[in-house]
Amino acid sequence: MEGKVAIISGGGTGIGAATARRLAAGGWRIVVNYRASRTEAEETATACRAAGGDAVTIQADVVVDADCRRLAAAALERWGRVDALVNCAGLTRFVDAADLDAVTAEDFQSMTAVNVVGPFQMARAVAPAMRRAGRGTVVNVSSMGGVTGQASSPAYSASKGALNTLTLTLALALAPEIRVNCICPGLVDTRWNRAQLGDARYEAVRARYAETTPLRHTLTADDIADAAVWLIQGAEWVTGEIVMVDSGQHLGMAPLKAH
Repeated sequence: MEGKVAIISGGGTGIGAATARRLAAGGWRIVVNYRASRTEAEETATACRAAGGDAVTIQADVVVDADCRRLAAAALERWGRVDALVNCAGLTRFVDAADLDAVTAEDFQSMTAVNVVGPFQMARAVAPAMRRAGRGTVVNVSSMGGVTGQASSPAYSASKGALNTLTLTLALALAPEIRVNCICPGLVDTRWNRAQLGDARYEAVRARYAETTPLRHTLTADDIADAAVWLIQGAEWVTGEIVMVDSGQHLGMAPLKAH
């Protein structure tokens, strides 16, 4: 895989940064996209180079189609190819799910723009280069909220459900040259989740997740990155899959066992 090129939207932090580092360790060259987190994106690029790959940071907003096309063009200008796209950029706002008045039309519009339109525009931007090369892969990072309906906001769950369906549509539309798959993470231990929930509430949520999921494990960004790298490098005949990386959350509460 050495010398291949990946574009990672939202690559400066969290799952995007972990995926960038994983790929770079295998010799990949990474476009680390960020919208506002410039410092973190530069740190991720430095880590990618230290891991044995190469990296460049590019500021762009995936909501803006011209920015998406500029990202693809920058990768092609620098390295002449795009082998993988990982759509990690995302947006939510934490609200009480029972308080419908806490969710506005603007919430739906902004989350749909980032979480659904952005991945579509990015996939459209890289598709011509991948098709010319005869192969490529797209990984969308969604959420278990798009499967269960339980997440930080009804608007977020709805947007991630739409992203799951978009994955199926793109897998059909871009075959046979391009594979398109999706990861639905459960609770991931990230700085962003801690900041949104606050330390005390986050620890309570994390403890309950670890106690009640069948595998009794709160996920890390590296756990999700492992799945993304497998879909890129190892799953040659897999497309249109919604992969739930959730410690078994989708199976329901873990049964109590006598020890």
